[in-house]
Formats: sequence, C-alpha cells, structure tokens
Amino acid sequence: MFEVENRVRQNDLNELAQDDIFEGLNNSTVLVTGATGLIGSEIVLGILAANRIRNLNIKVVALVRNYKKAQEIFKNVLIRKELEILVQDINNEISYEEDVDYIIHCASNTSSKDFVEKPVETISTIYNGTNNILKFAKDKKVRSVLYLSSLEVYGNFEKDSLVKEDEYGYLNILNPRSSYSQGKRLAETLCISYCKEFDVDIKIARLTQTFGAGISKDDNRVFAQFAKAAVKKENIILHTKGDTIRNYCYLTDAVSAILTILIKGKSSNSYNVANTDTCISIKNMAELVAKDNNISVEFQIDDRDRGYNPTIKICLDSSKLYALGWQAKIGIEEMFFRLISYLKRLDNE
Repeated sequence: MFEVENRVRQNDLNELAQDDIFEGLNNSTVLVTGATGLIGSEIVLGILAANRIRNLNIKVVALVRNYKKAQEIFKNVLIRKELEILVQDINNEISYEEDVDYIIHCASNTSSKDFVEKPVETISTIYNGTNNILKFAKDKKVRSVLYLSSLEVYGNFEKDSLVKEDEYGYLNILNPRSSYSQGKRLAETLCISYCKEFDVDIKIARLTQTFGAGISKDDNRVFAQFAKAAVKKENIILHTKGDTIRNYCYLTDAVSAILTILIKGKSSNSYNVANTDTCISIKNMAELVAKDNNISVEFQIDDRDRGYNPTIKICLDSSKLYALGWQAKIGIEEMFFRLISYLKRLDNE
C-alpha cells in the first residue's frame, strides 16, 4: 500500500524516495519529533517510501502529541512494522526504552498568530522541548541530531546579497513577536553547548519558508492563502504592500536537504536550506500565482494588527549545503503548480 491517498503527494514521496541519501540511514532507527507537522510528516512518509522502494531497513519512531492527528496523517502506514508512534509531549522528559541512532527534531510552534498572542508558550516550548531532546540524545548516545531551525534567526538586513550562515541582522528583542526568532537562536546555542560539553553530535538546518503537497487545510501562511485563492478562482487579497522578500524551498527538496545535513554535515555547524533561485517578494509571488491561474491581486491595506512579521528582506545563501552534494530541484512555479494540484485533489477526497 502507498503511503498516502493523495496522488500528487504520493508522486512527491516516490520521487523523494529515489534520493540516494536514504542509503545513509540503512539499518538504523530514526526518531522524528513534531511528526504530524508538515516537514516532520514528510520525513516519516519519505523514509517509509524509501523502505518500500529501496528495500531499506530503517525504523521510524514518530514522536507526536496528538494520536488522533497521527492516525489521520499516517492511516495508510500504521500497520507497517517499521513505524512506531510515540505519544509524548516534548515539554516533558522523553521516555523511550529502545536504542535510537538519529534524531530529527522538528517539533515547534509555527503559527505567527501564536508568536504574538502566546509568546511565553512559544519561547518556553522551543527551549524546554529542545533541552529534553538533547538530554535524551546524550543519554542514548545517538550518532547524530538534526535541529530544525529557521531563517528567522537572522533578523532583518539592509543588504541585497545572499545571507551566509555567519551573518546576522537586526532583531528587536523587545517585540513579543520575536519570541520565535529568539527562541530559535537560544535553542541553537543550547545545541552547540551540548555538543561542546557532552560531545553530542549535532547539526542545524536553517530553513527558509517551505511548502508543498501535504499542507493542512487550515494552513494560513501566505503561500497557502495564494494557493487556496487559485483553487477557488478568487482574487488574491494582500493586506500589506507585499514588500517582504525571501527565498523558498519545496517540501521534498527540504527533506532531502535535512537528511543530507544529518548524514554528511559537520557537527556543530549550521546550514541554510533554500532554493537560491526563488528569491522573490510577496507581491511578485502573488502576481505570479495570479497570472498562472487567471485571477487578480487586490490590495486592502488598513491599520489593523494582523500579527504579520515586520517587513523583511532576506534570501539565504545555500552554497554550504550545495557543497555537501545537495541541490534544489523544484522552482517556484512548479512549487505552486504541485501545491494547487494537491489542494484540488484534497477537496475531492
């Protein structure tokens, strides 16, 4: 049986499973936290697809907080012997008796609304969850840990060139919205501290905004809003000038990058994960989607506080990751074509 019912996402998983990077996980056990999230679930399903297609012996322990959600996402693969669902809250000490070889720590709040309305919970979950995972990794003597960080650790820049891993811009630490960005910065330092003091092998992946087939119906991030508008043949509504500029990464490319960093990356190093050819403003991205789907872009700008991140202009330099042998395969137009196709099928399932 295939991993999912949606044909677009399954095609993505089949394509992902062809990546030779999965061979590096052969005969190992991988713990994935935040396994019901967009990236976490794609990692789990991608490994299972690789097991099916490449006949690898990889066990996946999917750490989740909500078992019902896990049942829905993994309903096609729950009977697979190489998948184990572990129901725990990362805010508590991690309990698991068997050995673990690798950990991919994806669990984190990703809701911009919560960053503003629940900043204490946002920053405390990032820190406490990461600390519990690192304690677990130390005790289990795992081979390596991959921490999933974000481009938001960089803050804002005035420069136009691509941002490398050792460059940092301005971040207003007195803005509660910075709870996520500051939390990620703190967690990265905690990771490096465990590496230094306890010799825990750890790598950090700093992802730009990532999307693809697999987003939930209630995802309200800007790319999801644009894609939903295209599906419904409704005009795209912008509540800002759309001046924010960043680059993007397709979901399967991001998973391939994460595994590449985990297996080939250097311990205590961070790696940017982005398709460097997709640096684009929100406004231009809206216009691209609108043009390809015969709809229009409308501006409805007012003074309401919608919890949006301040305007930023940052595109990540992924040359350090490319040096490991990774390459992005999916461009921005293809990203949206696949996402829109996925959502159309989702509505009919």
